Amino acid sequence: MSKFYISDLHLGHKNVIRHDGRPFADIAQMRKILVENWNNVVAGHDEVYILGDFAWKNAEGFEVLCELTGRKFLILGNHDKPTAEMKAYFEWIKDYAVIMDGEVQVVMSHYPIAHWYNQYRGAVHLYGHVHNNNDYLAFLQYACICKSRNIPFECYNVGCMLDYMGYTPRTLDEIRNQKKG
Repeated sequence: MSKFYISDLHLGHKNVIRHDGRPFADIAQMRKILVENWNNVVAGHDEVYILGDFAWKNAEGFEVLCELTGRKFLILGNHDKPTAEMKAYFEWIKDYAVIMDGEVQVVMSHYPIAHWYNQYRGAVHLYGHVHNNNDYLAFLQYACICKSRNIPFECYNVGCMLDYMGYTPRTLDEIRNQKKG
């Protein structure tokens, strides 16, 4: 069993294609690629942690949930308003969660957190929300300031649109290794 992470799929959100510069002709193509990429890496027994903004339109979100493999967990984002039908497809839905991924404690939130639980004890923070825009760049600058002051700061944006995510759920090791490259 593997654990995967992803954020900000924004299924059914036409304008996110333009906002993020996503390489899709339309939301139908975006949905097709997101589902294919997901199902190509996630097996039925794997866990996938969605760190918010899964679907812009609940009807599309529900249809896609029926197509996706793996056990799904949702960290609520600002656009998530899951229906009772959708909730049945998730193991749990939370605002924030801390899990173990092997020996690593993972702190998950839709939003980037400047200082998170057990940060000084090696916990890794995963987040989304800020896509690949100025908010993301500002948070990266803050991370650099913290690191320059010897403050532990291992965190990663798992927004699907980032190059190292490639519109595909990734394991923690993949995220850590690809981000360094």
